Amino acid sequence: MEIKRANYLERLIDKQDNGMIKVITGLRRSGKSYLLYNIFRKYLLENVTDEEHIIYLALDTETNKKYWNSSELNKYLLNNIKNEEEKYYILLDEIQKVDDFVPVLNGFLYMNNVDVYITGSNSKMLSSDISTEFRGRGDVIHLYPLTFKEYLEAHGGDKDDAWNDYVLYGGLPYILFCKTDEDKVEYLKNLYNETYLVDLKERRTIKNEHLLNEIMDVLSSQIGSLTNPARLSNIINDRYLKESNNKLEEQVNKNTVDNYIEYMKDAFLINKAQRYDIKGNRYINSPYKYYFEDIGLRNARLNFRQLDDGHIMENIIYNELLSRRLSVDVGVVETFNKDVNTKTTRKNYEVDFIVNKGAKKYYIQSAYKLNDEGKESQEKQSLIHINDSFKKIIIVKDNIKTRIDNNGIITMGLYHFLLNKDSLDE
Repeated sequence: MEIKRANYLERLIDKQDNGMIKVITGLRRSGKSYLLYNIFRKYLLENVTDEEHIIYLALDTETNKKYWNSSELNKYLLNNIKNEEEKYYILLDEIQKVDDFVPVLNGFLYMNNVDVYITGSNSKMLSSDISTEFRGRGDVIHLYPLTFKEYLEAHGGDKDDAWNDYVLYGGLPYILFCKTDEDKVEYLKNLYNETYLVDLKERRTIKNEHLLNEIMDVLSSQIGSLTNPARLSNIINDRYLKESNNKLEEQVNKNTVDNYIEYMKDAFLINKAQRYDIKGNRYINSPYKYYFEDIGLRNARLNFRQLDDGHIMENIIYNELLSRRLSVDVGVVETFNKDVNTKTTRKNYEVDFIVNKGAKKYYIQSAYKLNDEGKESQEKQSLIHINDSFKKIIIVKDNIKTRIDNNGIITMGLYHFLLNKDSLDE
């Protein structure tokens, strides 16, 4: 079975020899090492250079543990650059294992015959200020779990069969190599408990592991719903109160909930979508929507209960938009209407996604089914109240032919959207 990740290879090729440090980031087990070694290294060997000019280190192995010392790493790399007139490619996997690695990598920015690529799995070196750390020359590539198109290409077979697996077990590449449903379930559960949870505890001061799990459970059950840390803390306090028979020892603070959510975001487990007032042209501070970077991990967290088709589809559409490198918010349209007594009433309509692509903008509604005219009219209401000329799209699960109504609203099938990278511009 071959997993191609063609879009990411193309991006690496485009960034080749651009004088910047290429940083491949993303959720653990999403395939960063595979992309760097099996895909990009193979490309270099077949099209660019030979083995002697590729310096590769897997830094999460016992063999290479000595290179966690930045001085040892620097010495090793310099010793393998044997000719100043020839080009060398440095590929370092799991760079966060190395102490004080930034000065080492910055040193190679002054060498014209060296091109550097690194991967890493946590916010120690993958935060928003990474460009500053690398003197404005850090070029980040966020690797997401497999999109449905990538999953289908590797999975083969029927689209519906692949979709049924994908919505349940997600897009972490190893899922494709698990033979049984039991293997997939065990893999995802172990991954959360033995990798992500351990990571969070090691890198952050987690004083209350039970609270962390409570937050994760609530977020898992509320994907696609508007919420904020204050609401989450109230939900959790109510749970604690019931469990302790009205003898709650300590109220959960909303600031603690907010901090724990930020830790989960830094670990790439979840993403936060901000709310935007379309007519007011402004962001609304709260509430937000939270989505899981991999839907399989979300389902595993809930022990594969609460398999809400509509919200899972919405989460997958959100992830697809991010994988296409689009800016995504959730929207609200405020309207004012007068009744027969000239009394003005205000109503807000929700827009699932506002998508920005340069000067282009798209408004997208996710609707699992449009069973009748009433449901279709309901989904279109928010889009009808948007007065600008940007594209307005409804994505439905049904395999339909793309159509456009008299209001200019486009309705397209989910498979068409997911399997055609230019589907929004057709």
